Amino acid sequence: MPESIRLQVAVDAPAHTALRVPLTYLGESPLPPGTLVRVPLGAREVTGVVWAGEAEAGEAVVDPVLGLKPLQHALTSLPPLSAAWCRLVDFTAAYYQRGIGEVALSVLPPELRKLDDTQVRQRIGRLHKALSVPQTTSAPTATPPELDAAQTRVLAELAEAQRSAAAPTVLLHGVTGSGKTEIYLRAAAEALAQGRQVLVLVPEINLTPQLEARFAERFAGRHIVAMHSGLTPAQRLRSWLAAHLGLADLVLGTRLAVFASMPRLGLIVVDEEHDPSYKQQEGARYSARDLAVYRGKLEGATVLLGSATPSLESWQRADEGRYLRLSLSARIGGGALPAVRLVDMNAQTKVKGGGSVSTALSPPLVAALQQRIARGEQSLVFLNRRGYAPVLHCGDCGWKSGCPHCSAWRVFHKLDRTLRCHHCGYTERVPRACPDCGNLDIQPIGRGTERLEEQLAELLTQPDGRPVRIARIDADSTRGKGVLEAQLGAVHAGEVDVLVGTQMITKGHDFRRITLVAAVNPDSSLFSSDFRAPERLFALLMQAAGRAGRDAAQAAASEMWVQTWHPQHALYAALCRHDFNAFAESQLAERRMAGLPPHTHLALLRAEARSTDAARGFLQAVADAAEADAERVGVTLYPPVPTPIARVANVERMQMLVESTSRQGLQRFLADWLPALHARRRACVADQRILRWAIDVDPLAI
Repeated sequence: MPESIRLQVAVDAPAHTALRVPLTYLGESPLPPGTLVRVPLGAREVTGVVWAGEAEAGEAVVDPVLGLKPLQHALTSLPPLSAAWCRLVDFTAAYYQRGIGEVALSVLPPELRKLDDTQVRQRIGRLHKALSVPQTTSAPTATPPELDAAQTRVLAELAEAQRSAAAPTVLLHGVTGSGKTEIYLRAAAEALAQGRQVLVLVPEINLTPQLEARFAERFAGRHIVAMHSGLTPAQRLRSWLAAHLGLADLVLGTRLAVFASMPRLGLIVVDEEHDPSYKQQEGARYSARDLAVYRGKLEGATVLLGSATPSLESWQRADEGRYLRLSLSARIGGGALPAVRLVDMNAQTKVKGGGSVSTALSPPLVAALQQRIARGEQSLVFLNRRGYAPVLHCGDCGWKSGCPHCSAWRVFHKLDRTLRCHHCGYTERVPRACPDCGNLDIQPIGRGTERLEEQLAELLTQPDGRPVRIARIDADSTRGKGVLEAQLGAVHAGEVDVLVGTQMITKGHDFRRITLVAAVNPDSSLFSSDFRAPERLFALLMQAAGRAGRDAAQAAASEMWVQTWHPQHALYAALCRHDFNAFAESQLAERRMAGLPPHTHLALLRAEARSTDAARGFLQAVADAAEADAERVGVTLYPPVPTPIARVANVERMQMLVESTSRQGLQRFLADWLPALHARRRACVADQRILRWAIDVDPLAI
């Protein structure tokens, strides 16, 4: 009998199997770690990745004792995934308490799993052929603009850091409009000149085309690929192959792109590094920003974290000297940041737009908007709530438009006359009368972007009496393909007077004609139970303010208006001064006193079941079983509580907070706890069955 080689293969096994390590298979010859293979798993044939492990000789194709199975075939035409990439996956799986195979296979293009070796070879051949054809564009590489003194200083300090450290992590703190993107471009040019690849991460898909255009203009002739969930499976595979084969010079993408296989990686840019979109909320709940920092250390690549409002975790690491902090404290050309004006809604006895004070617009704000229209300038009005109103209400019996499947309200969308749950998607036509008492007069409560758009259209006019041109950009108005690009194009072309929208329009966009930004309902985050809510609100308002006055000629007249019931709040005081440093110091001091991140380390154990008792019972049982171990290693287990939205799609959700002052202690506890969690789930009787459970390390909200 010919000898067989035992190979460790990472496969994406079902979560309930508790399998977190690679399986052993038999191969006819050694295969390097990182090779993609097809292997049997139960009754299926699945894609796996050969993982690092000792290869031992076997006596038969199938071991009669261990039941080892043979590999079906290997994708040998595809170069193996690098050792650094495999170590990144190893770290991700261990830190976020997931299986190695689950992480490895979930970050590879799904299309790759469907191809055999011949098909992969054909795809690679077509890709080489396509990229070998000279580009027909006649556009020359864009000439870089002249740097101001601050940018020159930052680039010099960055170069010095790269000479003195193999893989520095740099926090670039620059106010909006200070030229952070030019720093990215110059750093990318330096990496490309050294024959290295560049990875640029952005928080959201809608920012990718804009940044891609900037890089394509600067690096004409270089191969740039995008990676995000908006691509078709074929496009995603093509981009991945180009990066993996070293054919792509630059990769631009959202959080998943942090796992792009790039053999010559030299620079990682994380734009808007504070953005919560970098945290995955399903499966392996990883932070792409944190993994980018780890990957930079692994591969000897510079990591450049950029933001006007850095996360407090990154700010703290810079204070501790773990990151190099570089600052751009002024806008390019010396343009002023917009003046922040607070409208005290407590003093507004008269309001415009109908309804209560809480849902109307103050006369000073309306007058300011009207002045901008008269001058031919643009304004942006920001409200982070889509739909017409958060809820419909019957004044006679108290009925509200709750969702029958979730512990949440169904939002009223006036354009299509529907009540829509934004959590489970359940949608109904608006009833003609109250379902409980028959009252015909049911009214909207609160305000969303649809209602705000309607109010502005009623209140504002052109100097000659024509209607004001208003555009609304939110998740509802941009569903169609190409709609977002068309609407943004209209704004840039000056075809819009007032832009209304959610946070989609507050970050990353370079609107040159906007001179006034207004936030009409920001107070809800000031007193939230979520300790990160003030940080997110401050970042959102600072980013929104940064959309105004980006043209230096109009910067002096730019303003941000904030309608608030709490004008004396310390957050607004820092906002008026554009003083992120003071805000960060204040928040870090509060968190230090309260024992909150980054001064402590958290994880959440979440459970979902058909009943609250089942979910709570599961969490309490596993907590009781681990109580002694938790006390021994200095970990605190808090009682189970409902999640902020306790029921979604008829599934009850509970969570338990796990806290420790030691990151290593928390990690050891979680790893030791996992077998008990799997065992308890298997032991649950039918009426106490858990549908899903998951551990979220470093959660964004608790």
